[in-house]
Amino acid sequence: MKTNIFTVALSLLSVAAVAQKSEIRSAGKAVDDGNYAEAKTELQTAESMLSEANDKWTERFYLYKGQAYLGNGENASMEDLEVAAEAFQKAQDMGNDDEAVQGFDQVRNALVQSAINDQNTENYESASDKLHYSYQLNKQDTLYLYYAAGNSLNAQDYTTALEYYEDLKELGFDGSGVEYLATNVETGEQEVMPKEQRDLMIKTGEYEDPQDRKIPTKKGEIAKNIALIYIQEGEDEKAIEAIQDAKAENPDNIALIQAEADVHYRMGNKEKYNELMQEIVKKNPNDPNVYYNLGVTAADLGNNEQAIEYYEKALEIDPDMTNARMNIVVAILAKERDLIDEMNELGMSEEDNKRYEELEEERIEIYEEAVPYLEEVIERNPENVEAIRTTINIYNQLGEEEKAAELKARLE
Repeated sequence: MKTNIFTVALSLLSVAAVAQKSEIRSAGKAVDDGNYAEAKTELQTAESMLSEANDKWTERFYLYKGQAYLGNGENASMEDLEVAAEAFQKAQDMGNDDEAVQGFDQVRNALVQSAINDQNTENYESASDKLHYSYQLNKQDTLYLYYAAGNSLNAQDYTTALEYYEDLKELGFDGSGVEYLATNVETGEQEVMPKEQRDLMIKTGEYEDPQDRKIPTKKGEIAKNIALIYIQEGEDEKAIEAIQDAKAENPDNIALIQAEADVHYRMGNKEKYNELMQEIVKKNPNDPNVYYNLGVTAADLGNNEQAIEYYEKALEIDPDMTNARMNIVVAILAKERDLIDEMNELGMSEEDNKRYEELEEERIEIYEEAVPYLEEVIERNPENVEAIRTTINIYNQLGEEEKAAELKARLE
């Protein structure tokens, strides 16, 4: 009787193994045909008997499972990609070093592409989740952790963003490097690619104009974002401490000094901001953005003449800096406010009328001072609606009706 029971058990085991192999084979065929839903169904049936399979068929099971849940890589859900990554990892652990590794890499590529699609639709939370999971799959790729942090910040998930930025800081993430670019002869577009690929494409003649572009360190940006999150959370002291920690390692790093200046600006410490910006000027005297930012601060502090000087310096370095030219107009027109206040307080006496006329002449001089800057903005940027509208109003004040009408027609 014992022998008969053992014989029956062996028979059942044989039948189960044959059925399981058949389902795994069917899953593989369905994957090859692109019928991923059918493959999933076959695999779900086979999984219940997986403990009875030998290593070869178990390995094939996990490989097909990874391929089925990855699909074509497009529009795969986060959950399916997680299942696929786990399956490919198990197949790899069992000795499948080629197909499983390739599949694992495809999962990571699909995660990144899906995250890019999420970014483009401003679904930042989902993008962050996918990029962070991609980082977890290969923690050598810390750049994905950096991008995950940025997406969490855009999603205003400050807790998660701070966690990721702190992880980057602890890892000593720098982010600097070199990008290799070349221009596609057919499209005329400049593209970034690995150096070996770029050099090969140049030789084929499909690309031209190879360039190497230095990527600056991201430590300053990370320190600044940590600080800004602390400010957002009302922890100003931690914000400054975060900057000081970063500066201790890189005391001459302009990005970090800029970050510290930005934090003080956000905290309302305009004088400290100005002091730090002056330090940046000494270290980097040919950066128009430095002078532009100094102009903004001077204007905020009520020193419009100083602001204009900084904006003029920025324009000397970069004549196309429209924002600097428009801010000069704002600083010039700001002088009008005091005149208007005084004019409104005047009475109807002869002396008051005489003073009113004097103030009106000063207003005209202010308008005449602003006009050349506005005209330059419009000449360089004919689509600048704000500049056109402001110029129309000033032309009307100056009695330049024809010029105003011409600009109005352009605006309409």
